[in-house]
Amino acid sequence: MPMKSKRIVFLADMQSFFASIEKAANPSLRDKPVVVAGDPERRSGVVLAACPLAKAYGVTTAEALWQAQQKCRHLVVVKPRMETYLRASLQITRIFESFTDLVEPYSIDEQFLDVTGSVSLFGDAWRMAEAIRERVRLETGVICRIGIGENKVLAKMACDNFAKKREQGIFWLKTEELGETLWPLPVEKLFGVGSRMKRHLHLMGIYRIGQLAQMPPAVLTRRWGVNGEILWRTARGIDDSPVSPKTHDMQKGIGHHMTLPRDFHTAREIKVVLLELCEEVCRRSRSKGLMGSVASVGCRGADLDAASGFWRQLKLAEPTNDAMTLYQAVCRLFERHWQHTPVRSVGVHLGQLVEDSVCQLNLFEDKERQRSLAYVMDHIRAKYGNDAILRAVSLLPAGQARERARKIGGHYK
Repeated sequence: MPMKSKRIVFLADMQSFFASIEKAANPSLRDKPVVVAGDPERRSGVVLAACPLAKAYGVTTAEALWQAQQKCRHLVVVKPRMETYLRASLQITRIFESFTDLVEPYSIDEQFLDVTGSVSLFGDAWRMAEAIRERVRLETGVICRIGIGENKVLAKMACDNFAKKREQGIFWLKTEELGETLWPLPVEKLFGVGSRMKRHLHLMGIYRIGQLAQMPPAVLTRRWGVNGEILWRTARGIDDSPVSPKTHDMQKGIGHHMTLPRDFHTAREIKVVLLELCEEVCRRSRSKGLMGSVASVGCRGADLDAASGFWRQLKLAEPTNDAMTLYQAVCRLFERHWQHTPVRSVGVHLGQLVEDSVCQLNLFEDKERQRSLAYVMDHIRAKYGNDAILRAVSLLPAGQARERARKIGGHYK
């Protein structure tokens, strides 16, 4: 029986994506240290992206804007334009799809490509990666780094640990060479190992990826269950998951979370935001033809770095995507678990999703009328904007719907 050929997978990462888009759109910024950051007056002054020139001053992603400005006094701050970045991301996806039909978005600036079936058309994997980088640069002005491996986890680690640090922006992480390339790296460089897991592994005497790879998997599974085996497999470059364009099609739940512009102290204020969140969650559920039977609500206190707040869920009597039905359940949960402390962050989630093609009728409610009304409102909002129809409570000082209508993913369009 002939041996099965190895897959060839790319992980393409866009360098300083948001900042690169801004520099491409404004040539006067080319030689200036640029960051894309939110509005500090609304507590969103966090660096979302920093160009290489800004990083040379020590500016890092996710740090407070005032800290970045202290490091670089002549820093150029550009407010985010999320619609522009989303369009650029889709444009890059179309470029990738001209090389292979197996493209899986991993984030707005990272995408997996399985090029096993098309690499021979471009000579070899390395030349194909070079061709992709050149197309992206010419058409968008963005520099693309590419990690190559025989699976997704190797491609991801090839990009993060090696391609990003090389001038050519490409690195091929081969399974047979892990002992010389990946294994000598600190264990925190392993995909999936965060600061907490790093501390646990250090307590076990594991400081290098190679040490983790040589551990008996049974030791890791006894401590962390299936996650222990995943860590061991990742350290050895084992990953059977396919690159699939439909990976994100099936959702387990739909939720919406937001950080408030100030502390909310009263139940009346918080419930205004809860209703708005329920409206958004149910609108998104209806747009996908789904409804859910588990309602969840959570909040955090004013100190986002401290462990505070709660997250609780409730099984509904029947699946729903009706905002008021979800809101009533969410309010019951919130009233039961809120300890009357200031709230700065709040979220709502609808889980156990099913198709909304079947609805349980009720003698005491006209559900079909409610359903039709909700879909008409969705149509109006889709055509004229999310703030075309608002509940009256959203006009109160606590309301956030009008401000959120100007944003995508929490950032201004």
